[in-house]
Amino acid sequence: MTEPSTSVPAPAGGIPAQTPGPRASGGFLGKVPGEGSFWLAEWAFPVFVACLAAGIFTGTHLYYVYDTGVFSDVAVASMLKAGMENGSYGAAAAFGAGFLFARVIEGPMVGILDIGGSLQTGVGIGIPAMLLGAGFTAPLEHFWLAIPVGALLGGLIGIAIVVIRRATVNSTGGTSTFGADVMMGAGNSAGRYLGPLVIISAATASLPVGLGSTIGAALFYKWQKPLTGGAIIGAMLAGLFFPIPGK
Repeated sequence: MTEPSTSVPAPAGGIPAQTPGPRASGGFLGKVPGEGSFWLAEWAFPVFVACLAAGIFTGTHLYYVYDTGVFSDVAVASMLKAGMENGSYGAAAAFGAGFLFARVIEGPMVGILDIGGSLQTGVGIGIPAMLLGAGFTAPLEHFWLAIPVGALLGGLIGIAIVVIRRATVNSTGGTSTFGADVMMGAGNSAGRYLGPLVIISAATASLPVGLGSTIGAALFYKWQKPLTGGAIIGAMLAGLFFPIPGK
């Protein structure tokens, strides 16, 4: 069975003109990052967190074995170093795990996962300290084991954040202080550059939330505090009085 011709009649003596057929889709590599693409897909978020956590946890393995390579501030890494020297990992475990728990709760609510607090401090210091304190040294001693263990931890963190977000701000009939999806945010000293981005994201969500974020950032700037914290707190307070309907 032959396909119908796509040609159309042409002037006398001319060559039949061909109508353009459907353009071939570009597939995965041909997609432009945007809504509906891999880069903004919800299921891709745990993948990104797993990749980051695998590298950070493996960096801690290098620090444990070769005394270099950890992805955390010197002051935080010194807590783990103290535990490696005297066998007491309580301070590092409590500090790192506390940061991890706080960021896992904060991420779904504000739409930003702080890499410094959740991954560099939590996965890079807190969880290794708990493992070492419990006597499980193998993941920190072997490179081939550190990578999958870190990836597993990151994947679980990413899934937990998505589940919490679905049950709260994205629940049916729920309300949200933000309209943003979860994004990665650089923590520690690099977090200061996220302030303007948080303000823009808040203003995109709604005008009251954007104003609250701007006012909070301005106050923190006056008090010589990081802009990011003021922008987030201001947006959350504004969203409390001017909530945005959830999806």
